[in-house]
Amino acid sequence: MISIIVPFYNEKENLPVLVDLLVKQLKNKEYEIVLVDDGSTDDFISNIKNQISKTHIKYQKEIIKLINHKKRLGKGQALKTGIENSTGEIIIFMDGDLQDDPKDLPRLIEKIEEGYDFVNGIRKKREDNPLVKFYSRMAKNFLQTFLHSPYTDINCGFKAFRREVIKDFVFYGNNFRFFPLYVFYNGNKVTEIEVRNNPRKFGKSKFGTGKLITGIFDTLTAYFLYQFAERPLHFFGSIGGIIFFIGFLISFYLTIERLFFGVLLVTRPLLWLGLLLIIVGIQILMTGIIGELIVYLSKKK
Repeated sequence: MISIIVPFYNEKENLPVLVDLLVKQLKNKEYEIVLVDDGSTDDFISNIKNQISKTHIKYQKEIIKLINHKKRLGKGQALKTGIENSTGEIIIFMDGDLQDDPKDLPRLIEKIEEGYDFVNGIRKKREDNPLVKFYSRMAKNFLQTFLHSPYTDINCGFKAFRREVIKDFVFYGNNFRFFPLYVFYNGNKVTEIEVRNNPRKFGKSKFGTGKLITGIFDTLTAYFLYQFAERPLHFFGSIGGIIFFIGFLISFYLTIERLFFGVLLVTRPLLWLGLLLIIVGIQILMTGIIGELIVYLSKKK
């Protein structure tokens, strides 16, 4: 069984076309299409239900599920809902804007059948706006440099994987973007293939400047979680140690001036900066120690 999970928001023109293309492309497979509406405000219901009805008349064996969120919860939660309501051993993520081409599905499935646990898409001849391309390029360089990511296009929404690789993954916020890293770090066999990236015909892109900013924070979060989640003192200790050392050098220099050159410290605002850095450095170090205790106690259970 193959489960196609399609999260969407306000894609009333695209979804009927996508459903029809998916059914035609997978007519010789056992599959289900799980459509997750993340609180759409358009009148897509009548469009998609009519399309599903026609599809069921023509193809009796296919299963199409339509799940609604009462309000917009985000793509990560929509993907989680889709997984919870799917039954396939092979799961495929794709977007509902028709930029992911159903014609690439057989190639993704073929890679899974070859023995890979996860197949990531690489968008060739991308049709996104320059802002999206810039963000993706920066994210790729950062992840490959600092997290040793094997992926060329981690933000591509077109992915295929075995169900077992996601069973312990926790969806929250926008961390779905780094699910491929979770799979890779757990020792699963991963690969990539080029996929088509069609221009958007209907509707508007959901990616804006706001998402670019949150994407930067999400990338930093992923860096911390995947590099220091089990050794937080390495992260906080490095930062706290540097700050403490700078404060110590300032204070030591002022002490030498006071003892050997008679300089009055009351006239040196630098003294307060040195003391502040020492205190802040110790606090950050203690945060790392508390983090280590939390990790230890959670592992002990």
